[in-house]
Amino acid sequence: MRVKLITYGCQMNEYDTHLVASELASIGAGFVDTVEEANFVLVNTCAVRGKPVEKVKSLLGQLRKEKERRKEPFLIGMMGCLASLEEGQAIAGKFGVDVLLGAGAIHKISEALTQADAFWDVGFYPELDEVIPPPPRGALSAFVTLIRGCDHRCTYCVVPRTRGPEVSRRPDLILREVEQLVAAGIVEVTLLGQNVNSYGKDDPAYPDFADLIRQVAALGVRRLRFVTSHPMNFSDRIVEAIAETPAVGQYVHLPVQAGSDRVLRRMAREYRRAYYLERVARLREALPELVLTTDIIVGFPGETEEDFQQTLELYDEVGFDAAYMFVYSARPGTPSYERFEDLPREVKVERLQRLIEKQKDWSLRRNQAWVGREVEVLVRGPAKEAHWVEGHDQSNHPVLLPAEDAPSPGLYRAVVEQATPHLLFGRVRETLLTAPEPLEAAS
Repeated sequence: MRVKLITYGCQMNEYDTHLVASELASIGAGFVDTVEEANFVLVNTCAVRGKPVEKVKSLLGQLRKEKERRKEPFLIGMMGCLASLEEGQAIAGKFGVDVLLGAGAIHKISEALTQADAFWDVGFYPELDEVIPPPPRGALSAFVTLIRGCDHRCTYCVVPRTRGPEVSRRPDLILREVEQLVAAGIVEVTLLGQNVNSYGKDDPAYPDFADLIRQVAALGVRRLRFVTSHPMNFSDRIVEAIAETPAVGQYVHLPVQAGSDRVLRRMAREYRRAYYLERVARLREALPELVLTTDIIVGFPGETEEDFQQTLELYDEVGFDAAYMFVYSARPGTPSYERFEDLPREVKVERLQRLIEKQKDWSLRRNQAWVGREVEVLVRGPAKEAHWVEGHDQSNHPVLLPAEDAPSPGLYRAVVEQATPHLLFGRVRETLLTAPEPLEAAS
């Protein structure tokens, strides 16, 4: 079998694709770079916003045409969050999907391919979390899932339906997976969950997230990161664990979503503006060089100009280093979709543009403070810009280095020479380590 894997969405989807690829490799599948070379195309889907859903629909339309054109068998597979929803299952039926696996059933890929007929399974299976995929080949960074699902009920979010309730993986499995990654030469491990801060809350025998950070770091990981966090679960114990664990660095991603209490209430975000600001103050107290990023939803139903101004003012109070900013996307089946009337798109887009300009100002200010400083850059490969390679430093800043100074993936000590709102530009001072595989051309 010749397999083409296509992934949309978050880091957990990337991890899940790697897990499925490992399972496919174990039954003898080979992997190809193009749809034309494949006889099985498996699409890992995202359903958080409308745009990735439209991308999947467009791709499935192309795959259906390819299937009709082929004389040999050609299978279409769909997995992940969209596959877990009735919306996604209707899309799959329309486009002739042969294999459909919900986010909690992806480990059944081998079983699915042994069936003579179409195989669909959208259940949630605890044995999924017992699977330990092998370390990625030739890589210096890797993901490890800690916890799946979410017990929060934000009114705009499909995740509780696509990923189910919070279920923590056994700590011994997590630690064994990290041990294997360290032994394979992985430099950076990112711990994953829809809400990593909730790790262990569903089983009193498990360590909490603060203790797990310490246990993972003790295995010799050079860099340790985690996403995503919910402010309500970001305890002082977690702050202290970060401060006491050099491998974690001082980078935190803490989604706020809005700066207006009225909007936060409509979102069912549980916290209010003052609480978020208190958490930020606690982080800055413990981490004097904190690099803080966030998520913002602009134009949530009912958001007034006054509400939006409160979000802009929050920016000036916090001074985020960077942000992922999106206009509200109404998702079928969510409370906000059922209860609230959407704002006109032109209002949402205009507010987003103002927010982007505000963030650009803050990002430039924050990034310029790094000019002249030494950083350790984990280089992934060639950048879009000619003659540069791209990577990120220990604080997760995107960094470009001259390709002649960093000819292969690796870890480099560099001095920052220039900053823009989105990038740091550096000059290599020292090569700390390199990966065994050569850089491939940027796609």
